[in-house]
Amino acid sequence: MGETLVPFALVAAAAVIGVLAWRGDPRLLPLAMLFPALWSAARSRVTALLVSAAYFLAASRGLPQGIATFFSRDLLTGIVLWLVASTSFVFVHTALWTGASAGRRAVRYALAMILMAIPPFGIAGWAHPITAAGVIFPERGWAGMLASFVLLTSLVLGRRWVPIMAFLGLWGVGVCHWQQPTMPGGWVGLDTHFRDIFGAGTAYAVQAETIALVKAAVAHGPGVAVLPESAAGQWTDTVEHLWAESLKGTHTLVVLGATLVTRHGYDNVLMAVTAAGGHVVYRERMPVPVSMWRPWDDWMGSGGGTRADFFANPSMMVAGRRAAPLICYEQLIVWPVLQSMLHKPDLIIGVGNGWWADGTSIIAIQRASIEAWARLFGLPLVLASNT
Repeated sequence: MGETLVPFALVAAAAVIGVLAWRGDPRLLPLAMLFPALWSAARSRVTALLVSAAYFLAASRGLPQGIATFFSRDLLTGIVLWLVASTSFVFVHTALWTGASAGRRAVRYALAMILMAIPPFGIAGWAHPITAAGVIFPERGWAGMLASFVLLTSLVLGRRWVPIMAFLGLWGVGVCHWQQPTMPGGWVGLDTHFRDIFGAGTAYAVQAETIALVKAAVAHGPGVAVLPESAAGQWTDTVEHLWAESLKGTHTLVVLGATLVTRHGYDNVLMAVTAAGGHVVYRERMPVPVSMWRPWDDWMGSGGGTRADFFANPSMMVAGRRAAPLICYEQLIVWPVLQSMLHKPDLIIGVGNGWWADGTSIIAIQRASIEAWARLFGLPLVLASNT
């Protein structure tokens, strides 16, 4: 009877840590590091599949509602795409599971972590346990990253209680000393609250309200203002002129999201704008799959989606400082962050447009993830979101 209940217990435990770790509090992220222990405790590939699915689906539980809202469809559509989104994580962990020796399990799990951190599987690499590195090894940078990798791998070995005890001790110390990332001096991140700003961003009323928000924020202080993804809507000569004119007589620099129409669709970008005009400083590497990035449109010749630059422009220069830019979905996956960190940035800029995720856990998870990365590398963080 006990042996029969073990698979159910593992699946239930995976779902619980998926919910608790990914509820938007960065201090709870280390719970995700228990996933490999559950995965390796499975006694069959089917159980490993169910454990992986339970963890990922629980962690990404906000997707069905968010997808339904974004596409203005019923919840069933959201559920279907939610299940599709889980396939990479579930496939990798199911295929690499083994009932062989502890050493082989460790090698297999290490490979699973790597595959889920980089394309193509890493494109859907939500809920990666390595994200918790910043909580248990704050300000340790690449050394903390490596230590977390080793710790996670050790959790699939035979005597799990030793690394688990070490993990619990590190987590306790990390929680006791947790600090929010600092804001760099002279910078301010501004949140907005426009519904579907992507469509309404070019309306004059929205532009005027956003410009007034910037002017009020920098009137007596910061010289660099950061606005959310798509804050300017479609970038045109007229929009550029409006912003440049509004900044005349100031030394303010505004970093804001916009879209640039191309022959085959559009680019999701960050613009740097002053009284002299604006220019592109960043093109999003990994837009949201399906809703924005649709490579099959190009294959079929229809176009219309957002281009993914994958490994292009991992850093940008703004106001004399090197920044690591992360737009929306890039804050939920691993490789854009690590690629940017290779360029030794002075700060991280995270922008998003999450109006469609209102009422879900997605925005909170996104924020917790980027805060954990900022703490791992000891970098200031500027956030701006439209909700």
